[in-house]
Amino acid sequence: MIQSFRSAARPASSPKLLLSALAVLFLAAGCTSSRFSQVDTRPEPLEAAPSGTVTTSQLPPPAAPAAPATTDFPTAPAEAQTQVAALPPQPAPDAPAVTAGNVAGVWSASVGGEACRIATPQTKFGQGFRAGPLRCPAPIDGVKSWNVSGSQLTLYDDSGAALAQLYSSGPEQFSGQTSGGLPISLTR
Repeated sequence: MIQSFRSAARPASSPKLLLSALAVLFLAAGCTSSRFSQVDTRPEPLEAAPSGTVTTSQLPPPAAPAAPATTDFPTAPAEAQTQVAALPPQPAPDAPAVTAGNVAGVWSASVGGEACRIATPQTKFGQGFRAGPLRCPAPIDGVKSWNVSGSQLTLYDDSGAALAQLYSSGPEQFSGQTSGGLPISLTR
C-alpha cells in the first residue's frame, strides 16, 4: 500500500515537468518586463543660436599688380606662346583588331592622372554595349556605352556623343584621349 501511494504522489517525469514550468515562467516574466520601454536615446534639442546682422558695403577697387620680379631669363617669342592643339590618338602600326569579347569586363582606368574603374559588360545598349564608370572623373563619369571598330575602342555618353577614343596598345591595354584632350588609358 505504501508503495502505491508513493508512485501516485510523484509522477515519473517530475524533473522534466518542473524544468518546463520554470522555463515558461521565465519567458513570461521577460516578455512583461518594462525596463526596456523607458530608455530614451534621443538627444536633447539644441538651443537656437543668435544670428548676427548682415550689412552691405562697396568693396574697394582691386590693388594694382605687384611689379614682376626680375629674372635672368629672356622673354619667350610671341609665336612660341601659342598653345599647341592636342593630337588625336593614333593606332600603333601593329595594333591588333579588337573584338567586343576582348573588351568585356572591368578595367582600371587612368583619366588625366586620376584612377578609377570602368565596367564594360557585353550587354547591347546605345552605340554598342552598356558601360559603367566606377568613381571616374569628368567626362568619363558620363560614359554609358562603348563599341569597337578595328583596333579602336570608343566610349559614348547617353546621347551617343563620343567621350573618348582609345587604341589597343598591347595585350589587355588601351590608350588614347578624351574628347577634351585628357589622356586616358585602360589596363586589366
